[in-house]
Amino acid sequence: MSEFYVGIAEILEVEESAISPAFDLHGAEAAWDSLAVVSTIALVDDCFNVMLNGQALSACATVADIEALIEAAKKG
Repeated sequence: MSEFYVGIAEILEVEESAISPAFDLHGAEAAWDSLAVVSTIALVDDCFNVMLNGQALSACATVADIEALIEAAKKG
């Protein structure tokens, strides 16, 4: 998940050290908007070779929610 955390920190424009499973995507620090969702889809594709649904991804509240989507997508 390290490469993913680096990428998500860059997308959200926060320090990498701030990213954890509990990180609030809708908090004051995060820039979780449509551009971030599209960028995250590309990041997940690069890191894990899976494609996430944009609507499901935009509904995520935390990084743990994104990780759960990734795990579900891996299982097919």
